[in-house]
Amino acid sequence: MKGSLIIISFFIIGTLCGVYHLIPYDFTQSNLSYYALCALMFSVGISVGNDPQTLRNFRSLNPRLIFLPVMTILGTLAGCAVISLFLPHRSLSDCLAVGSGFGYYSLSSIFITEYKGAELGTIALLSNISREIITLLFAPLLVRWFGNLAPISSGGATTMDTTLPIITRTAGESFVVVSIFHGFVVDFSVPFLVTLFCSFP
Repeated sequence: MKGSLIIISFFIIGTLCGVYHLIPYDFTQSNLSYYALCALMFSVGISVGNDPQTLRNFRSLNPRLIFLPVMTILGTLAGCAVISLFLPHRSLSDCLAVGSGFGYYSLSSIFITEYKGAELGTIALLSNISREIITLLFAPLLVRWFGNLAPISSGGATTMDTTLPIITRTAGESFVVVSIFHGFVVDFSVPFLVTLFCSFP
């Protein structure tokens, strides 16, 4: 929760700096966001490769639970497709691109800003931050109403890091490996799906 609030605070500060031109630098005419994206992807690769225990834990996973991240991805995209019917000013591909962030706001918003512009990138940022915050706040209710796998699916790509503690506390220690595996797979799909949907008009 604290991490999400810090991200939102920096977003608000950045918006104010842009509106009032407090930083004498034109970000729209530079490749700074591209370099930030490359650095972010490099950091993601290091974090995955630096924890061999996570990869070893996958071997003990129940084979049926392998389909959980697949269903999270398909369910999210199906929901975005339905929402696009109520947003005539946004194309189906725009809605699917935003949904394909799966809570990974830092990576997806940069990708979408690069391909579709700052407006949709901002929408993606807020949408994906909201997904993480909803999981952090409502995980106990999700477990009570829909079962132990619900907060894992709700957390999307964040279940291997920021939402893992609350998922462990509400769903139980036995779902730690499931949560990490789910986050890893969904996290890995983000750059591919976002760029795929951003390539459509």
